[in-house]
Amino acid sequence: MEFYQVYDPLGHIWLSALVALSPIALFFISLIVFKLKGYSAGFLSLALSILIALFVYKMPVQMVSASFFYGFLYGLWPIAWIVIAAIFLYNLSVKSGYFEILKESILSLTPDHRILVILIGFCFGSFLEGAIGFGGPVAITAAILVGLGLNPLYAAGLCLIANTAPVAFGAVGIPITAMASVVGIPELEISQMVGRVLPIFSIGIPFFIVFLMDGFRGIRETFPAVAVTGFSFAIAQFLSSNY
Repeated sequence: MEFYQVYDPLGHIWLSALVALSPIALFFISLIVFKLKGYSAGFLSLALSILIALFVYKMPVQMVSASFFYGFLYGLWPIAWIVIAAIFLYNLSVKSGYFEILKESILSLTPDHRILVILIGFCFGSFLEGAIGFGGPVAITAAILVGLGLNPLYAAGLCLIANTAPVAFGAVGIPITAMASVVGIPELEISQMVGRVLPIFSIGIPFFIVFLMDGFRGIRETFPAVAVTGFSFAIAQFLSSNY
């Protein structure tokens, strides 16, 4: 069965784009406005996506069903498998006490909260993003920062900003491999293009985090550490994604 997707089914590119965006918008509205559980918001978005595929894009029922089951299985393997394994290892390290040792080792490096946010939120969070992904790094690093005395909402916001640098390669590169499987472009080409754009932001994110915490004075006082963090991460990100 052949199906050729029409990217402008409504004859107006902005209206077609708005319809295509509506399942994602519904998901966030369900979570933020109506306070629904994640699985409930997901089911609503799925139902809307199926209706749009059938009646707007005129996708055959068999292909819609096949796409649904493919997405479901891909969600189980490798995505869910990576998350479950990562949570298991995290809980194991907490129960055994090794995670506390790791946390104390990081805290012993400096009493400066600005540097600690860079170390925990950016550096350690980037490591966790590569291994876990899917929001786990933000939850873990924000919890550590809250333990240091930071406001929970403040800590979560800083960790979310820090997480923008490594997120494209999170969970062992799932965003790259998933995109490659959808658009048919080789994984390496997508990785290379992302790796040429993202390092620019990776350099600036540590500076932006310190600026949010302590303004330009904070950047002046922590410049060497922040510069080394940003440039070393960006260079490693560029080289590993391109070569």
